[in-house]
Amino acid sequence: MSEPGYPAARAAAAILVRYFERQLRDRPAAATPPPDADAIETIIDAAFWASLRREEGFAPKISLAFLRPEHTRTPLRFERHLTLAPAGLAKLAPAVERPGIHLGVWAEGDELRVWGTTRDVPLFCFVLEVAEPGLLVVKHRRTESGKFVNVLVLQGDSLKVVDEGASNLPDCPSLLLSLLGFRQGQSTSDDFDVLVELAVSMRAHGRGGSLLVVPAGSEPWRESILQPVAYAVTPPFNELASLLTARPADGPLHDWHEAIDRAVETIAGLTAVDGATVISDRCELLAFGAKIGRRQGWTRVQELIVTEPIEGSAPETVHPAELGGTRHLSAAQFVQDQRDCLALVASQDGRFTIFAWSPCENMVHAHRVESLLL
Repeated sequence: MSEPGYPAARAAAAILVRYFERQLRDRPAAATPPPDADAIETIIDAAFWASLRREEGFAPKISLAFLRPEHTRTPLRFERHLTLAPAGLAKLAPAVERPGIHLGVWAEGDELRVWGTTRDVPLFCFVLEVAEPGLLVVKHRRTESGKFVNVLVLQGDSLKVVDEGASNLPDCPSLLLSLLGFRQGQSTSDDFDVLVELAVSMRAHGRGGSLLVVPAGSEPWRESILQPVAYAVTPPFNELASLLTARPADGPLHDWHEAIDRAVETIAGLTAVDGATVISDRCELLAFGAKIGRRQGWTRVQELIVTEPIEGSAPETVHPAELGGTRHLSAAQFVQDQRDCLALVASQDGRFTIFAWSPCENMVHAHRVESLLL
């Protein structure tokens, strides 16, 4: 392919070849071989144009994984392999749009073809997801039990490369480390990984929302909440907390994971209600629909530092109102007044921000992380 129809594909391909070379330098036997620059360019180009099509009125959502059928444990093989063409991908999308299903792509002669589907992929396998029209995400899995790590996001002519160095930021929240894929032993039983699930679910409902994470058994956070609370929960609802401490010692975990997912969806759904949802750091639900107020005797938040874990992005010091509306302003005020707490804010337009207190900067730090949640 001499000139892709989607010019950003070529720039992305050069970046991704270097990225996977770095990742696999010390792990030659741990992963499937990554695609070369031409293959990456072709996959991105086909996925981009497929994303702009409609199949019976629906925009396609597709995940493409570059691997042989032999690289996966349970391949579903097509009798006739398909060409990697936008029209064909869009037509096949309704059958594979559910999370966790990937179309397998591999080279046959001089052509890339779709050989079937799979639900499991090896470590560091190149995966490209069509998230929405014109929005593509390249990702891979760094550990067997870990979630996919986003590497690069393409949206129209915009190309964002995730900055792994963001994990070295002073006071980097553990939630951000999980999103970047640098927490070891990741599993759904890890509280901060559950926060990742909550963040993804909050963003997915599309209504916007706020989630406050406060220390278990503490009371000072209530000084930043206007009384009475519309939907206080007494006693605390501990379904998710109980599940996290009841991981089966052996045997299949499928039912347990499904129960976790349902509990996460329940709490994330509450964030769509006007006001903030409050949970403890043990994932006990304490309230929702809570209105945040300034803590008595504390100053109004005037500025914060904002960063995004994207290469080339520089920290900025801004007024909280520059980040968004009332949700962002109240979340920044809450974290300034309650410095051992976190605030997670989803916007209706898909932006997502983690607010945490930074002792190093002595101010609220807003981490923009929507590129990590796609």
